[in-house]
Amino acid sequence: MNSFEEVFEQVKRYMTENGMVAEAAMTTWINSMIPVKLDGQDAIFQVDTDFQQGIIQTHYKAKIEKVLEEIMGFPVNLVVNVQPPAKDEEPAPHVPDPKELEEKHAELQKSYEFAEYDYTFDTFIVGRSNEFAFAACKAVATDAGNPKSEADAKKLQANPLFIYGPSGLGKTHLVTAIKQEIEKNYPDINVIYVTGETFGNELIKAINERGTTGTEAFHDKYRNADVLIVDDIQFFAGKERTQEEFFHTFNKLHSEGKQIVITSDKPPRDLKTLEERIRNRFEWGLIADISTPDFETRFAIIRRKAELLDLKIPDEVVEFIAGRLKTNIRQLEGAVKKLKALKMLANSSPTISMAQSVIRDILTDDQPIPITVENIIAEVATVYGITPEEIRSSKRTSQISIARKVAAYVVREVTGMSLAAIGAEFGGRDHSTIVYAINTVNDALKKDENLKTLVDDIIKDIREKNPQPVNN
Repeated sequence: MNSFEEVFEQVKRYMTENGMVAEAAMTTWINSMIPVKLDGQDAIFQVDTDFQQGIIQTHYKAKIEKVLEEIMGFPVNLVVNVQPPAKDEEPAPHVPDPKELEEKHAELQKSYEFAEYDYTFDTFIVGRSNEFAFAACKAVATDAGNPKSEADAKKLQANPLFIYGPSGLGKTHLVTAIKQEIEKNYPDINVIYVTGETFGNELIKAINERGTTGTEAFHDKYRNADVLIVDDIQFFAGKERTQEEFFHTFNKLHSEGKQIVITSDKPPRDLKTLEERIRNRFEWGLIADISTPDFETRFAIIRRKAELLDLKIPDEVVEFIAGRLKTNIRQLEGAVKKLKALKMLANSSPTISMAQSVIRDILTDDQPIPITVENIIAEVATVYGITPEEIRSSKRTSQISIARKVAAYVVREVTGMSLAAIGAEFGGRDHSTIVYAINTVNDALKKDENLKTLVDDIIKDIREKNPQPVNN
């Protein structure tokens, strides 16, 4: 019979290979169990805390017992005992003097140098909310670098790979990991990563500064990629020339079997401000979503960031944070950094009260700012590919004129400001000019479904980002 430790290794391998437990749960709870001995039918393990013991007994006891019976051939009772680590005496908290405070700040800043990690697959925390997207990205990183015929390349079901989900959940981490993995294993592969905003800005610069020569250089860069990754493609919204350029780039690369990876905050069908022909192409391949992480994944993320900062956080404090910051990984990482700072300045271990203070600060920092006319004009300007200054200017080009009318309409719709006040915000235009602009847009919305979708999306995005109305 194998040793008990070897049996437990088989148990963990079996559970992983058969998908019985998410990777985050395996890392956080199961791998840290210490096999002690097999006493008759009792499989005895040791863990560090009561909290870990409770989690294992509540959520994983039956699964572990089932696998143990499968491997050993007889029923087994899982026994989990707590063996707290030896308690070191902690120095009493004190208020540091100015010199000591300065030294602690310097030490804190230095510690952050080691807290950042490369965006690789190894550093990505996998849980139920992202495991499909993770698997798809790993497959693409492997397949994109393998030599294949053009015919085989065209058959790849994950081309394009479209990943969507709210901000702050790891989309950029995953697509950057694709780039790093391919470049590490296949250095001759030409991988281009670009944000949607940068792609559009480079196109404008190529057109304005170098004319035909500039656009040819732009084409050479993007249309000769072996792998093209475009992050946050929702920034193409309303930019007709950018969408046109991307459409032709997409067609050329896809026809040659080159891999395309795209991320967005919405699925293709909801990107109504992108041309239908582009949205249709996004649906040719594989679509994977990333949703808000479950408790186990959040717990594992906090643990990982704490390890990088050489910070020991008690389980109950990790649980407290993971139970309250649920929707954004950046918030979790920010909470750990703030705890590190508090620990160093107060010279005491993280506590629930410290975590409460940290969470309160983070949620306060994340409160949306009130909607202002400036917010609205900036949003409309971004959609139409112009500047806020141009909207307020006296320029009368078609693009600027349309954007100005739409901005006036949205300001009226969202804020309810008086027409005279809106005119003052738009470069001192009089009441009748604003009336004309709003009526023009109103009429156009009844006839032009694309414009209606565009304006609705602008209003929706403004309200989601800044849900508090302007005070008149």
